[in-house]
Amino acid sequence: MNTTATLTPDRTIRQPPTGGRLRWAVADALTVTWRNLINYTRIPDAIFFSSIQPIMFVLLFRYVFGGAIHVPGTTYVNYLIAGVYVQTVMFGAVSTSVGLAEDLHKGLIERFRALPMARSAVLAGRTTADLVRNVGVLLLITAVGYLVGFRVQTNAVEFVAGLLLVLLFAYGLSWGFAIIGLSASNSETAQLAAFPVLFPLTFASSAFVPVTSMPGWLQAFAVHQPVSQLVDAMRQLMLGGHSAYWSSSNVWQALAWAVGLLVVLAPLAVLRYRRAA
Repeated sequence: MNTTATLTPDRTIRQPPTGGRLRWAVADALTVTWRNLINYTRIPDAIFFSSIQPIMFVLLFRYVFGGAIHVPGTTYVNYLIAGVYVQTVMFGAVSTSVGLAEDLHKGLIERFRALPMARSAVLAGRTTADLVRNVGVLLLITAVGYLVGFRVQTNAVEFVAGLLLVLLFAYGLSWGFAIIGLSASNSETAQLAAFPVLFPLTFASSAFVPVTSMPGWLQAFAVHQPVSQLVDAMRQLMLGGHSAYWSSSNVWQALAWAVGLLVVLAPLAVLRYRRAA
């Protein structure tokens, strides 16, 4: 007699009460967020090297390239810091795709899918953990920036609003990189697939040099792409005033980009997660 039993997950163990599905999903997402944050603390060398990178960018551009780049109306270090903020959170979004690719191909995603938990919790937990990490990174860049001469020229409210705008943009972008992580064959491929997107957006922008210094054919792209809009919005909120490089309209355009990325990419990432093997 065949005594082999096939065990299937009981998805009826945990059913949320009527009206409580959102609370259920939030609780699951917070649990996964905490799990990812604990994993970060277990790899201290990764924390160290991810912290060194933005410091190196600040020091490199401030002292190596800063003397050769002139920005009318402000010092180069004040112009630079907004670009470093955005560049750092964008490069940090790669960890979302790499982490999800590792979880997927180690079988962890399958175990999550077998549990009675919200389908969005795995992705929300990963992206929220990366959001928390970005808060620490932005604080670190601010401290290093002040040490090398950066000064906020508006007020604390506008400055914090600028940081929140960067975090919102990074959060929306993380959902896009989640799609890459769930689609890549392994974590190495996920990392490599991210850079063809990141490099043109980061360096063909106003992050480190004025767009007017670029060839005319490149300026059309650089002026209207989301990274330039976000960086210029940050400068408006940190430095104030109006110049040839930024204005108050950049804030609304950057906010539209950030919200648009989140609204479009988050549902696509959840859909891709549902189809992941």
